[in-house]
Amino acid sequence: MITLFASEIAEIVGGELHAPANLTITESSTFDSRDVLPGGIFFALKGEHADGHDFLADAFARGCAIAIVSHAVNYPSINVPDVVVALTKLAIHVRKELKNLTVIGITGSQGKTTTKDLLQAILSIHHETIAPLGSLNNELGVPLTLLRCTRSTEYCIVEMGARHKGDIAALTAVAQPKIGVVLTVGNAHVGEFGSREIIAASKFELIESLPSDGTAILGSYDSFTAAMGAGKVGHVLSFGELPTDQVRAADVEIREGRAHFDLVTPLGREAVALRLVGASAIPNALGAAAVASVLEIPLDVIAGALSTAEVVSKWRMQIHELSNILLINDAYNANPESMSAALRTLSLFAQERGGQSWAFLGKMHELGESSAQLHAEIGTLAQVMGIDHLVCIGAPEYAGALGADSSIVVHQCRDQVQAQELGEHFAPGDVLLVKASRSEGLEKLAALFVESYQGEGEPEQ
Repeated sequence: MITLFASEIAEIVGGELHAPANLTITESSTFDSRDVLPGGIFFALKGEHADGHDFLADAFARGCAIAIVSHAVNYPSINVPDVVVALTKLAIHVRKELKNLTVIGITGSQGKTTTKDLLQAILSIHHETIAPLGSLNNELGVPLTLLRCTRSTEYCIVEMGARHKGDIAALTAVAQPKIGVVLTVGNAHVGEFGSREIIAASKFELIESLPSDGTAILGSYDSFTAAMGAGKVGHVLSFGELPTDQVRAADVEIREGRAHFDLVTPLGREAVALRLVGASAIPNALGAAAVASVLEIPLDVIAGALSTAEVVSKWRMQIHELSNILLINDAYNANPESMSAALRTLSLFAQERGGQSWAFLGKMHELGESSAQLHAEIGTLAQVMGIDHLVCIGAPEYAGALGADSSIVVHQCRDQVQAQELGEHFAPGDVLLVKASRSEGLEKLAALFVESYQGEGEPEQ
């Protein structure tokens, strides 16, 4: 964070100062007391399950310089009516101060975090780059990410998620991105938005916010995203696997579950061998490469960084080489598009290893009235792909369109405990996929499998 006095922060956020005016703040901000850095700010948020004010002692024990609070406390503090509003105001001020900072906004129905991780891997080789820790992509995460920037930071990558129309517009007002990336418009959160058209309009808020000299980077994987470049003032760059895309993947091969391809950009052509699992990582790599090419990063640096980047964010296509079996832990989240991609990866791994494929699937949330149909379509897709075992964990809808003569073996499990018991049927060479929406907590099942079948090579990635 840029250095500020407590009195300056109080004025910026419109709060009442209860600390020495010349108290110097030098470190970034957080709302988790466990992440406090000496000299930083602790925002005491009141949430549904916890009140940050209850963790002030822990925050100051870790070196917190000052707290932003909503009621009087016996610590150096600034009292404000609304802690979240104060966080936003401070981030807006810092963003205005950092006039030479280039902000890259990334949105899309899936792949934001992986694209962010890959882009950070490229940019941070030669440039000071700040990116979200994990998947901080909302009204808290975007300001906190900006507040980690200093006067020497060149690039700041922000993820922008949305659950309602206007959410991304609010985030862009804070971050002021110069480059905007829309990966895809899918069915994630369609239950809340109502339709993909409304989801697309929400994602377009990022593109609308760009300055006249900004750049819109658009995936060509769906018609909604591709259409966002029409009439846009400024530069537009498309990425995908079409011959017309300025940044594209050519001669794609999948080896040992990982994508190998030629990266074609306006800068030239270079071979890439991703270490990330699944063909679904290709759009993320291309989106990151497109941003890097706009920023004039040398092509060999882009390709090299993509080829060496590892999984950073947990529970996203993590590979665990266990005792005679392979586990794909993709339990962080799920929607129809990411579920389809994960099943394809499962099928490829099972074919290479010669064992049976097991899809341990929990519910996909926020799909609205189409939920039952979309779950059934995934079950049908699993059958078409030749998946051997479909394990429905509290989600019988996956088998909704499968007949009694189906080629796929269906296991209906009431919970994770019952699903774990299927382990007695595993055989050497089998491949397991564990995937569901985040609130289903299927990372616990993945952890149980790892504990039960730990091998010398675990984890591979």
